Amino acid sequence: MRRARMTKAAALLLAGGLALSACASDEEPSGSAGGDGGGSSDELKVGVAYDTGGRGDRSFNDSAIAGVEAAIAEHGGEVRDLSPNSDASNRADLLTQLADEGYNPVIAVGFAYGDIIGDVAEQYPDTTFAIVDSSVAELGQDNLVGLLFAEEQGSFLAGVAAATKTTTDHVGFVGGVETPLIQKFEAGFVAGAQAVKPEIVIDRQYISPAGDFSGFNDPARGQIVAQGMFDAGADVVYHAAGGSGIGVFQAAAASNGRAIGVDSDQYNTVDDPALQAVIMTSMLKRVDNAVQEFLDSFVEGNVQGGEDVVYDLESEGVGLSTTGGFIDDIQDQIDQYRQQIVDGEIEVPTTP
Repeated sequence: MRRARMTKAAALLLAGGLALSACASDEEPSGSAGGDGGGSSDELKVGVAYDTGGRGDRSFNDSAIAGVEAAIAEHGGEVRDLSPNSDASNRADLLTQLADEGYNPVIAVGFAYGDIIGDVAEQYPDTTFAIVDSSVAELGQDNLVGLLFAEEQGSFLAGVAAATKTTTDHVGFVGGVETPLIQKFEAGFVAGAQAVKPEIVIDRQYISPAGDFSGFNDPARGQIVAQGMFDAGADVVYHAAGGSGIGVFQAAAASNGRAIGVDSDQYNTVDDPALQAVIMTSMLKRVDNAVQEFLDSFVEGNVQGGEDVVYDLESEGVGLSTTGGFIDDIQDQIDQYRQQIVDGEIEVPTTP
């Protein structure tokens, strides 16, 4: 797998995004696709199939659409975005609908599309597809790109921040769904916290089990899980739970604790000043930059199909936000650990 060089796109982590959704059209797809790597066109037509929670989750999905909107602002064009149904059983239908309507490229947001996107891409060889958080290297589809992240590396720094800031030597992790991807967040967070304080107490709990994606869109349950950790003595809780993270912030506010957001700079995406006050930092997973870079490559005709692009600390694909100034006083420590990871002196685990 090759490593990406990320563009220095401005932070575009929008709470709700701009209203750029367009109606379905009978026009032909803009730009060629498939094995030729895309190409320039008069109008970019981007199809987006969201993960559970859809647009407005103030986290993962919103970061993806922000990248689309940035590309459209630069190149022109339109976007059509669709969300899965309540049990997410129509994921394949969303992708085929977008392809049938002439959107090209089509972006699947989330690893849950990984089981079906290879078959869909095979059915539409003249459409370019990208999937966030799922590897495509073994699928053999030259019209499909995987956009991957070293979540464990960014989460390691979140663990460093939590362990350095805790006054009770007790922190927590709330995962949305117990899957290998979210376990990467957990593993990195635990390793980072223990690197600072080997004896630190770390509570860990998932909102829903594997196969049940409701854990990414259940703020009430997120609040209950996090509240239990604060009640048990934790004073900093990190979430990797998508739209459920709002509940974690609410629990932190109710407990005079601190929380760490995920994916987007969540200090900037919450509306309530009381919640902003408890968001110590966020583990930035720059889905926006990855999506924008993919679309730039598509417009330029440079998409390398059949490959994964990995975004890590070195390429600034993951990291920590500093909005609010809550970790300014420990930035030197964070930077030291970051450099050790980049230099290969610390190898961050990907499983708990």
